[in-house]
Amino acid sequence: MQMNPNKDTQLCMSLSGRPGNFGLRFHNHLYEQLGLNFYYKAFSSQDLPGAIAGIRALGIRGCGVSMPFKEACIELVDELDASAAAIQSINTIVNTKGHLKAYNTDYIAIAQLLETHQVPPASTFALRGSGGMAKAVASALRDGGYTNGLIVARNERAGRTLADSLGFEWQVELGARRPQMLINVTPIGMTGGPEADQLAFDPDAIIAAETVFDVVAIPSETPLIVRARAEGKRVITGLEVIAIQALEQFVLYTGVRPTVEQFQKAVEFARS
Repeated sequence: MQMNPNKDTQLCMSLSGRPGNFGLRFHNHLYEQLGLNFYYKAFSSQDLPGAIAGIRALGIRGCGVSMPFKEACIELVDELDASAAAIQSINTIVNTKGHLKAYNTDYIAIAQLLETHQVPPASTFALRGSGGMAKAVASALRDGGYTNGLIVARNERAGRTLADSLGFEWQVELGARRPQMLINVTPIGMTGGPEADQLAFDPDAIIAAETVFDVVAIPSETPLIVRARAEGKRVITGLEVIAIQALEQFVLYTGVRPTVEQFQKAVEFARS
């Protein structure tokens, strides 16, 4: 990590309901390897307007935004990049001389991973969740040609709105449906939460699926991913998502794109 900060050091940060160490270790490792005078710190806050105002007032260069702030931050920034405006959800804020512009690098990560893992666009899918991250995932699916989808959400208003906006169906529970791809975009299975030990989908649905995708990154192997691996399914993990979206954030903050080798080493360091 950057060990010699000075008055010219540029600060970057993250805001999350449950801060983790991945982003902190990933960014700081790359700052050191590339000789950049930056430092990154993870935060949580009960005062979101105050936190965003602090970014502007203190000249903090960039901020990663995680659950549950992805939608609430929108009214607090000055400008939305097309990646964020299209889905009305943000995960990155870049501060340029007091002007806060918001982006969504989650969308980029999801699109890349669906292609990298060669998930057939003809696959039927069920996505559980209806918040800001769910918007990014569902939009990437639609734009990737996945048309036969179901949004599973307890919040009927949010679930129906998301489904209708993208041409998918909505149900409060999965029920008897057995889609080829299951995607969890809720806190179920997240370390420290009330549902940390629970599966986001029933075992029967996991057995019937071909692909299981969990955006939860803490732990790196959620109960859903562990079960899916045991059943021999194609899996996509939240760790993969946060690695790619963090890379795109890094580029936005610094203007520097690491090599593939530098990126891979940063991911390995962040996981260790």
